[in-house]
Amino acid sequence: MTTHLPRQPRPKSQDLPSLENGDRLNRSEFERRYAAMPHLKKAELIEGVVYMAAALRFRNHGQPHGNLIIWLGNYKVATSGTELADNTTVRLDIDNEPQPDVALFFDPAVGGQVKISEDDYIEGAPELIAEVAASSASYDLGDKKKVYRRNGVQEYIVWQMFENRLDWFVLQDDDYVVLLPDTDGIIRSPQFPGLWLAVEALLAGDMVRVLTVLQQGLIAPEHEAFVQQLSKRIQG
Repeated sequence: MTTHLPRQPRPKSQDLPSLENGDRLNRSEFERRYAAMPHLKKAELIEGVVYMAAALRFRNHGQPHGNLIIWLGNYKVATSGTELADNTTVRLDIDNEPQPDVALFFDPAVGGQVKISEDDYIEGAPELIAEVAASSASYDLGDKKKVYRRNGVQEYIVWQMFENRLDWFVLQDDDYVVLLPDTDGIIRSPQFPGLWLAVEALLAGDMVRVLTVLQQGLIAPEHEAFVQQLSKRIQG
């Protein structure tokens, strides 16, 4: 289910200019105009510039997005202390308010980087963000990647649909490096023990294989130890 920007009592739309692609706004003005446009499904503020998505097609966005949700959702269910968000607005800094396709993060109760504001926004950098991008030329691999790096998103996954390629970036020494598959074609998350991905299976749409490999990660000793660690934090 898509989660949109929280709707508060809003000014009449005729009292404000509408959001337009390319508008240059600060975050406060971006939120005011967004709240006045309840019909608008997705808008992002990246480096002070407004981006609004065109209509999204099934194979180029909806299906891969859904498969990412299935994969990460199964991990979330098996890992107490983690949270999963679908298309939820994230307040990063004064010039950046993205709405990532998928975000996986630690609950604030276990010491995660984010907090949930009183008006129900995510504030701060989720530990992992995944985006479905049209191609390698997308702003997901340009300005947005720079914003995520600067704000401390620890892992960033970009699935480029035109090339049918997935890049998994990990933050090391304030820069992103590519996390490569092992000899079995599996990528293992450093932030989320047990989060394993059979990359070629995902690219081929073989979700049975994707979930089989994930299940192997979920029964691995490192995931069990991780869950116990998170449980202790929750209990205080």
